[in-house]
This record gives sequence, structure tokens and C-alpha cells, in this order.
Amino acid sequence: MGQHHLPGQPPVPLTLRRSARARRISLRISQLDGRVTLTLPPGVPEREAIDFAHSKADWIRGHLARHAPRRQPGYGDAIPIEGVPTRIVPATGRRIQLRPGHVEVPSQGMEARLHRFLRELARDRLAAACDFYAAELGQTYSRITLRDTRSRWGSCTAEGGLMFSWRLILAPPSILRYVAAHEVAHLVEMNHSSRFWGTVTRIHGPYAEPRQWLRENGTQLHSYLF
Repeated sequence: MGQHHLPGQPPVPLTLRRSARARRISLRISQLDGRVTLTLPPGVPEREAIDFAHSKADWIRGHLARHAPRRQPGYGDAIPIEGVPTRIVPATGRRIQLRPGHVEVPSQGMEARLHRFLRELARDRLAAACDFYAAELGQTYSRITLRDTRSRWGSCTAEGGLMFSWRLILAPPSILRYVAAHEVAHLVEMNHSSRFWGTVTRIHGPYAEPRQWLRENGTQLHSYLF
């Protein structure tokens, strides 16, 4: 479908999509990147969707004004690493060094090297957590995959493959461990039944607090552009 914008400063891009299951025009603003999507039922003219967006313009702009902008961290900026604000500073050597309160990153390819370091640290922490929880259940998993997912923090396949968002390394360790326990529990319960949540409780303990933390703070983990 064509490119459309709400007029103003700045113009707001609108993404239009059709769905055979839609019964009316709906509007959604992504909590992760601020993308404005209009979903149309079959046969509804695009103009109707654009007019609908215009009628909601004040609400859309108000929501976007509160949305955390994404930006690429550089020297002098602080990012959370395992939940701790950590300032990025130039390295005197050739290796990245994580110190209390700061991370030393060489200047050559700084952004890519920091990203790679965070992914490797995430894999290390997630592998340790998954090994622990899988042992608690007497289960094994086939692999761990890291991605930069928008809609979920983790998943588990029927073949025992575990997938996680690498951005969990930005959250406090208790949050990463909860997500690991959640996905490992799917090795025995591929559902979200009461038995599944009982399994999570058995290997992890209470989980309401980390779930709530992700609801309230998850968007911030996506505000850093890598």
C-alpha cells in the first residue's frame, strides 16, 4: 500500500495494512519504535483510514511525544549493563573491559564492538541460567539463539531450541533469569497453563515482579540503537 503521512512538524509516517480478519479500521502505535500502523478490513478505501488517522492526530502526537526516542550510544553516554548504569569510555588497550561504573571500548568500530560484546555477555549469562533451570527439570535444550526481537523476550521450539532477545543483558540479572526460567519451563509444558506456571514457580520462585518489570521497563531496553 502507498506511503502516507500525517502533516505537521515533523510529519508522522503511517503504515497501512489489510487484514481479512479485520472488521473495522484499527490504529496501533508500536511501544518499541513508535511506528503508527492502520489496519483496514477488505474493501475499505485507504482514504477512510487516512481520515481516521487525521481524526486521531492529537492523540497520536501526544503518544509519540512520550515515546522514548532511539539513539546510538557513544562515548560519554551511559547504558544499563545487567541493570547498572555504565558509562562508555575510550579504551587504552585493544580489548573491551567492563569495569565498575564504566565500560572501556576501543575507538575503531566502537559501536559494532560494543554490540558484539553485549551479545556475547548475554549469551554467557543466558546459557548459565538455562543450564541451571534445565538441570532442575532434568531436561536438555538443543541450542540457544540470540536475536533482536520486537514482540517477545524469548521463545522455545518443539525441538528444544531456545531463543532470547540479546537486550536482556541490559536488564537486571533477576529479569534475565526469569525469562530463562520461563522458556526452559516450556521444555516440559508447551503452553501457558496453570501447570506451566507451576513449573516456572518450582524452578524460579515467584515471577510476578519480573513480569511486571518487563511490562513497565521493556520499552526502554529497545531505546538504544545498535
